[in-house]
Amino acid sequence: MEKQKFFSGRRERRITETLFLLPTVLAFIMVIIVPFLIGIYYSFTNWDGVSTAMNPVGLENYRTIFSEPAFLHAFLMTVEFTVLNVIAVNVVAFLMALLVTSQVKGRNLYRAGFFVPNLIGGIVLGSIWQFIYASILPAIGKSLGWAGLSSSLITNAGTVIGAMVAVNTWQYAGYIMMIYVASIQGISQQVMEAASVDGATYWVRVRKILIPLMANAFTISLFLTLTNSFKMFDVNVALTNGGPVTMFMSTPVQASELLALNIYNTAFKYSKMAQGQAKAVAFFVVLVVVSLVQVSINKRKEVEM
Repeated sequence: MEKQKFFSGRRERRITETLFLLPTVLAFIMVIIVPFLIGIYYSFTNWDGVSTAMNPVGLENYRTIFSEPAFLHAFLMTVEFTVLNVIAVNVVAFLMALLVTSQVKGRNLYRAGFFVPNLIGGIVLGSIWQFIYASILPAIGKSLGWAGLSSSLITNAGTVIGAMVAVNTWQYAGYIMMIYVASIQGISQQVMEAASVDGATYWVRVRKILIPLMANAFTISLFLTLTNSFKMFDVNVALTNGGPVTMFMSTPVQASELLALNIYNTAFKYSKMAQGQAKAVAFFVVLVVVSLVQVSINKRKEVEM
């Protein structure tokens, strides 16, 4: 009788849990899964988003996008932006985390100040930094005689990606810093103090003890930064809107147009919905593969550490 009652209680708990999860699961299916599957179907048609005519074209859209200079350039720029941004954000965030977890005076004020830029929306942020790059920095550069700052960094094809990395690092590093701070605070100070007594310098303790014990935080932070960089859209639109124009494969293209903006322009600016959807599907596959590889590598390093 007791055994039957136990199984009955477990069954009731499973039913209750399922009922609580059901609205969220249904919403996820209707908002994410169904549109995603419909989008895959659209990528094999010639739909333009306006007419009701929709004819299957097979892999024609995928052949077109992979021979399109603008898409290939956007892909390369996204990879370059992602590599630079992942390195910059995580290095700056880690150094800030070391600062605000040290004994420096006003560390709580620093912590709040470093996190505040993350609360600013991407469109507003892009507009603010567009003004800084277009007016303030050139004025400073001219007054100090610095040729590199005498013109706007976002109007130069050679510096625009670096300028975007600087803006995103200023915004996002504070958020990643909080992950590192939580990880550092979870490490026993007795280990660090024992290493200090044994004569290890601060940076030796950071490299040999702190970083290995923070492996899980690095996995999470790298994943978040990687996906955030690949999906960058709002700052790209507000700061540069893809400009300036440069040459790629003997074709004029937008120098700072990242993949998300290229997909948006293809679908809504040029009314090529099917091609835009094909780009989105290819983008999704690349993002999933890169994210899984990154997490797999970091998880393996966690075990080794």
